[in-house]
Formats: sequence, C-alpha cells, structure tokens
Amino acid sequence: MIQFDLCLCQCLLILLGFYFLYFISCELSFITEPCHVTVLPNDPALLDCQAHGQPPVTIKWFKNGAKLAESQHFQFLSNGSLFIPKTTHTKEESDEGVYQCLSQNKYGAILSQRSRLTIASISEFVLLPVPVVATEGSVARFSCSVSSSPTASITWECPFTVLMVTFSKLSVFRITVLPNGVLQIHNVQQEDSGQYGCVATNIGSRLKSRTATLTVNKVFKIPRIIAGPQNTTVSLHQTAVLECVATGNPRPIISWSRADSKPIDVYKAKVLGNGNLVITDVSSKHSGVYVCRATTPGTRNHSTAAANVTVLVPPTIVEKPESQTRPRAGTARFMCRAEGIPEPRISWLKNGEEVHLNGRIKMYNRYSQIL
Repeated sequence: MIQFDLCLCQCLLILLGFYFLYFISCELSFITEPCHVTVLPNDPALLDCQAHGQPPVTIKWFKNGAKLAESQHFQFLSNGSLFIPKTTHTKEESDEGVYQCLSQNKYGAILSQRSRLTIASISEFVLLPVPVVATEGSVARFSCSVSSSPTASITWECPFTVLMVTFSKLSVFRITVLPNGVLQIHNVQQEDSGQYGCVATNIGSRLKSRTATLTVNKVFKIPRIIAGPQNTTVSLHQTAVLECVATGNPRPIISWSRADSKPIDVYKAKVLGNGNLVITDVSSKHSGVYVCRATTPGTRNHSTAAANVTVLVPPTIVEKPESQTRPRAGTARFMCRAEGIPEPRISWLKNGEEVHLNGRIKMYNRYSQIL
C-alpha cells in the first residue's frame, strides 16, 4: 500500500511538472522590442518586433495609440517588424510619432515599449543673435536656438569664420560655447568688435542665421548679472546647465552655492567657461536651489541670481501584479505600486487594452489595487 501511494505521488509530480512547462511555454514574451529611430526624409525606416509564445502569435502595430492597417506604405514583415519603404514628413501627413507593437495569442496579449520615429529636420530659428553692447573686461553674450529633430549642433562665425576652430583674433580661453548654443566672450576687448552669426547643423540640414553686431565700450560698471540661471527640469542621469554671466569692470568673480547650505557635488559639478555650472549624471540629490554670486574683486559689491533644479526620476514598479487563478464569479485582486518624481500615474491594461472601471472592476489608490 505504501509503495502504491509513493508511485501515485511520483506520477502526480511528473504531471504537475509537464503542466508547469506547458504553462510557461504558452506565456508571451518579447524577443525584440522597437527602439527609437531617426531617419532622413524619404529614407526607409524599420521598427523591430518579435515575440515568443504558444502559436499562433499575431503582431499588430499602433501609431500614437491608433491601430495601423497594413499597406504599401506600412508593410508588416513576416517576423513581426514594421517596414516603411519611404518616410513622409509634410504639414499634411507625417510618419513621425510613437509606435508600439501588440503581440497576441489565445492565452493573452502584451504591449511593447514606446518607440519614437523621428524624421530629421530643422525649422526656422526660434532665437536669433541680437546686437550687443559690452564694456571692456566684461562678458559679451549671444543666443541662438533652433527647433530641430534630432537636436542640432550650434557653431558660431565672426564673420564667415567658424569660431573656436580657425578664428585667430580671439583666444579660445576667453570663448565659451554652451551645449544649448549660447556664445560667451569673456574679458571683452576692443578688437572683439564685429559681426557674429550662428550655424545650426544636424544630420538632416544646415541653417545659417543673420549676424548681430558686438560693440565694445570703455565704461566702468558695478557687477550685474545679465544672464542668470533659469529654473530647469532634467531627467535622471542627464546634464543640468546653469548659466551665469555677469558684467562689470573690473571683471567680477562668479561663485556658486546652494540655498540650503548643502555642499555642491564636486564630483559631478564643474564650472564651464567663467562661471557656468554644469552638473552631469544628475540624481535626486542634485535637486535644489542654486545661487550664482558675482562679486567685484576686493570689494563687497555683488549681485546674485538663483534657480531651482528639479531632477525627474522615471517610474519604477516596486510592487508588481502577480498571475492568479480564480473560480468563476470569484474576486481577483491585483496590486501595483510605483515610485518616481513626479509621482507616477498608474493605469491598467487587459490584453493590451485599457481597463475601464465599472461596478465589477474597481481601483483603490494608495497601492493601486484593481479588483
């Protein structure tokens, strides 16, 4: 009798093992998900999507939340990927947008990560250099900004000569070009007078601005911050740029501090040029109010400006929902809790489609439970 029970128990364990392996093989999972893609106008684009699960597995594509129909323009490849032979980017019609693929079999569906398709372009300048009057020994500042995809690099000419490369009249130690395209000329001299223009370039195009005149005067002035730091919001591990440009004669000394008296992170922060604070690989501890102070050497004459840095922390699911088996008309409770800055908003999907709350389905906020 004992031997029979032992054999029966072993048989049940083997059956359970086969069931578990079958269940695992039925579950869907992505082999490849679409990534962000940047292409030139009229070039082809390929968005990869491959999934594994119990056949048959079907792949559907969505653009900006709307389902795509297969056509000559949107071609669905046999492996699940989306191919666009010739991308379109006009005012009336554009292939730019956010794409996702939905993988589905008879056991359920999964939705891929968002993939942004960007078609390289440069629009007109949104910020052009304007004439500047500066005093000897102070700082001259020119701004230049353009709307582009992907982000354009900015170079400067004075005139018709690329600054920082072959420009012979200025010492490179007096010139700073910030990542956002701002040009600063420190310790301005009379020979710096002239016409300054910027050039925006990305993989799609090249655009040259009109020029602006720099006039240099000999006038004594107390410290004055002409371009102080601006409130800025940056994503985790990105770079925060806090500009601080001050005029005065003699040239003011620029220093930085935090309003909460905490020390500035010397490992991640550095001064670029003559007073601009650049913080790389930011984390939540870098959030706070930063104060720029311009002081005349040997005096108490000073001017200050402050700005707040907010570091965005992407949402992280700290409590995940678990698969459940419930009898018909029973109650299922799924838990989901996330953290991030700002506080994440949680929504629920069933088979890739958003769940709408009703009398049977309810969601409770603190831990975002759905019943």
